[in-house]
Amino acid sequence: MAYWLVKSEPTAWSWDDQVRDGVTAWTGVRNFQACNYLKAMKAGDRAFFYHSVEEKRIVGVVEVAREAYPDPTAQDPRWMCPDLKAVAPLARPVTLAEIKADPRLAELPLLRQSRLSVCPVDGRSWAILCGMGGVAP
Repeated sequence: MAYWLVKSEPTAWSWDDQVRDGVTAWTGVRNFQACNYLKAMKAGDRAFFYHSVEEKRIVGVVEVAREAYPDPTAQDPRWMCPDLKAVAPLARPVTLAEIKADPRLAELPLLRQSRLSVCPVDGRSWAILCGMGGVAP
């Protein structure tokens, strides 16, 4: 199993929206590197759901329910999207400031390539962040 982090502006698509709809297509990614990460996602992989812009915090965990397919919101078939399903909220959201303050997380792509809307998370970092958020890895 691989681990990821997906970002969304809560005013556009929030954790509450994800929970309400259950399984949804993760559409709208228009960055080639982020799209390549979406293509690499496999059914059963887990991802942190991150509220970007104003909140800047991890708020939940989602699971890949369907592997990448052509994004129906795109005119160009190169853009892909997987289906993600809500798994659980974090018992305590983990803020970007807390992530930056932990030296064990210094190599996270979230910190090194902060503009990407999708990025991988290594297993060790996944476990650390789950611990910080009060959920089982």
